[in-house]
Amino acid sequence: MPKTLYICYFGLRQPLVQTQVLPYLRELLKDGHEISLLTFEPSAGEVETGRRGDEEVRAELAAEGIEWHRLRYHKRLSAIATAYDVFRGAWFIRGMIGKKSLDVLHGRVHVPTLMGAIARKFSRRKPMLLFDIRGFFPEEYTDAGVWPENGILYRSAKKVEKWLLKEADAFVVLTEKARTILFAESKENGRDKLGRPVEVVPCCVDLEKFSATSLEDRASARQQLGVGNRKVIVYVGSFGGWYLTDEMLDFFSAAREHDPETFVLILTQRDKEKIEDKLRQRGFANADFEVRSVAPSEIQRHLSAADIALSFIKACYSKQSSSPTKIAEYLACGLPVVANAGVGDLDDLIINNKVGVLVDDFSRNSYLKALREIEEFGDVGEKCREIAARDFDLQKVGGARYRKLYENLTTETYGK
Repeated sequence: MPKTLYICYFGLRQPLVQTQVLPYLRELLKDGHEISLLTFEPSAGEVETGRRGDEEVRAELAAEGIEWHRLRYHKRLSAIATAYDVFRGAWFIRGMIGKKSLDVLHGRVHVPTLMGAIARKFSRRKPMLLFDIRGFFPEEYTDAGVWPENGILYRSAKKVEKWLLKEADAFVVLTEKARTILFAESKENGRDKLGRPVEVVPCCVDLEKFSATSLEDRASARQQLGVGNRKVIVYVGSFGGWYLTDEMLDFFSAAREHDPETFVLILTQRDKEKIEDKLRQRGFANADFEVRSVAPSEIQRHLSAADIALSFIKACYSKQSSSPTKIAEYLACGLPVVANAGVGDLDDLIINNKVGVLVDDFSRNSYLKALREIEEFGDVGEKCREIAARDFDLQKVGGARYRKLYENLTTETYGK
């Protein structure tokens, strides 16, 4: 029975871990893998009140077959804090390698993979190292304005990335574009030039949950919002950074111009009051919008109330590697998408399958054009759900590809 340690530099209760880590680990359990999970948790003073205790959560995960370990996450003096966490993580993982006789170290993005690579370097046992790249981490920080371009932090991260690409035994990327940039040769047979396996695993969703929406569920959700027969446009996610706040708010304004009865629904975890103020500044009355923070388990129910979904993300180099979870969620709920070009594989997905519209640019005329085109589509809900099932099904796409990768990784040895 292969023994895996999944290393994640987030807290267990964060939405990303709940939707994009634990579901995949449950898929691996189906093949009999022995799974341990290491997360980095905030200090007691930084956590939300009223949450379940660690021991209760640990027992629940253990009942599923996942052994949960946690270390403290540090954030003051960011670069120094991260370096300290890497050292602590590597030390802990080195102990786990010997104690559990691990076969696979699965690092979710760069920092956890670095912990695993260092730990393996100083261990007698040499488990396979899976670099779950997810995104172009150094470029993401420069594109978001967190690091200066070509600064010391960026250059250091690129050196680490180069080493990890050399050390790893297998890779996961989110998009075909990312595969082409990093491992173009793997498009032919799924392996890089050294014979190491490469899988494209987009951000998937559990379609059993999302496809359960009925007409009664939709009617109930719309009744709770008090929208009647109004058209509802929804956005799920954060604002700021590479998420284009002003452009999305301008789109909502254009939608109100196109149809004064349009209702805006925003589901976000942060800056709720700021977004409400910005909508009011654009002339929205309180009855014309709702901004809510909801648990991941509640996303599907709220999406069922909508008619159109929105996603504007800064089209930059790092976003070629991006597979926004919100797109999979939108399509799974039967919602056509209005998006901008240049993000991951979305251009081909939307254009080739006619499940939404790409705006020409971020202008009022372009927004109005997109809204008219969406209307001309008519009811494409079933088509959206079909594409979600084909490309983003947690079990048949995400889970199947991870299981295939693990099978290759644990039955063969690859040279470096």
